[in-house]
Amino acid sequence: MRALLQRVSGASVEADDQVIGSIDRGLVTLVGVAKGDSPDDARYLADRILHLRIFEDTAGKLNHSLWSTRGACLVVSQFTLLANTRRGRRPDFLAAAVPAVAAPLVGDVAARLRAEGISVVEGRFGARMVMRLANDGPVTIWLDSRERA
Repeated sequence: MRALLQRVSGASVEADDQVIGSIDRGLVTLVGVAKGDSPDDARYLADRILHLRIFEDTAGKLNHSLWSTRGACLVVSQFTLLANTRRGRRPDFLAAAVPAVAAPLVGDVAARLRAEGISVVEGRFGARMVMRLANDGPVTIWLDSRERA
């Protein structure tokens, strides 16, 4: 699984021309599920999202996490994070898991964050969405469950 985190001062997601969720300070988390990913990958990503220190303290150092700041999280499935652009001009998405596998794993990431007391808003799986966000910093972090230390 892959996740792209963007620290935001606010964000919203729309589907079918209506806002389906919004957050104030926190993270926009785009999640891509690859073939072969499992609940263990979702657990790993949720833990990293929750505890990665990417929020500033009073000295401007990145010393606080989503959990410690009690920020919110907007979780949106995004299979395009699995794009292969090595050949040609059109990306292929053959590495992405099928929706029946991906949807529950994205939901699992959101559920694990909620279980830790984080306010979580989700996009609509498979829908065409419009996201609006104010990237704070900007701070953007790439996580990949296959690159565990």
